Amino acid sequence: MLHAPGHRPAPGPGHGSWRIALPRTAVAVPMARALIRTALAEAGGAADGDTAELLTAELVANAVEHAAGAAPVELVVELLPSGCRIEVHDSDPAPPGDLTPPGPGCAPDPWQEHGRGLLLLRTLSTACGHRPTPAGKAVWFTLSARR
Repeated sequence: MLHAPGHRPAPGPGHGSWRIALPRTAVAVPMARALIRTALAEAGGAADGDTAELLTAELVANAVEHAAGAAPVELVVELLPSGCRIEVHDSDPAPPGDLTPPGPGCAPDPWQEHGRGLLLLRTLSTACGHRPTPAGKAVWFTLSARR
């Protein structure tokens, strides 16, 4: 089981879930990456760790940058038989940008500074989306298990 300061197991069967509050500062991204790396290593390859770290870093960075208020960002990792599901909770109820898969020939503008994180999320995840929560919203993605 993962042992990290401020971590508490999320409800659910076994030890396949973790939930951790991250500060709304730049250290949130490396903390989130470390949790993902540890959780997936303990799961023995539940999903591609590099992809999970990249997508988690994008979601956490977006939450730290865009969510209003001082509430911490919360990271939830759930290991599934089919892979993993990762959620990032923040205090902003506004939905993120477009999370529908890109169509053929939809390339990002190479000069655009923002928007690539959601493109990565749509392109590299098995599924992604968002949902309202009592305190704001959760943005989530799933990755299939490595075979």
